[in-house]
Amino acid sequence: MNRWCWMALLVTGAAQAAPANVAAGKVAFQRCVQCHAVGPGARAGFAPQLNGIVGRAAGSTRDFAYSTVLKNAPFHWTEQNLAGFLHAPADFLPGTKMSFWGIGDRQELTDLIAYMKTFSAFAPAPATTAGK
Repeated sequence: MNRWCWMALLVTGAAQAAPANVAAGKVAFQRCVQCHAVGPGARAGFAPQLNGIVGRAAGSTRDFAYSTVLKNAPFHWTEQNLAGFLHAPADFLPGTKMSFWGIGDRQELTDLIAYMKTFSAFAPAPATTAGK
């Protein structure tokens, strides 16, 4: 079993969290907004934007310079992989540029991921031509 699967099982294993609470996830996301953006018009800044994160290939948005280890990571962001990464980023993916201690509370992880899932991969606004 690879490191990613093992970490995901560790976080999502035996003691399952209660059903997700999106409102609590929105509160938990407040610690993420200093680096990450979600919603229409979200762009990468200090960190990648997180629209459509669940199901997206790791290190795949075009507007962010990922670490080599994340660009070459052989996985997609499933709920389990997100839980493992957000629980302990440096343990889940050694060499990541994400400087975050992690979230130890399973319920908070469940809620946060549920909140992030509410943001689909928003398309960029269409370009407008002035004077037409």
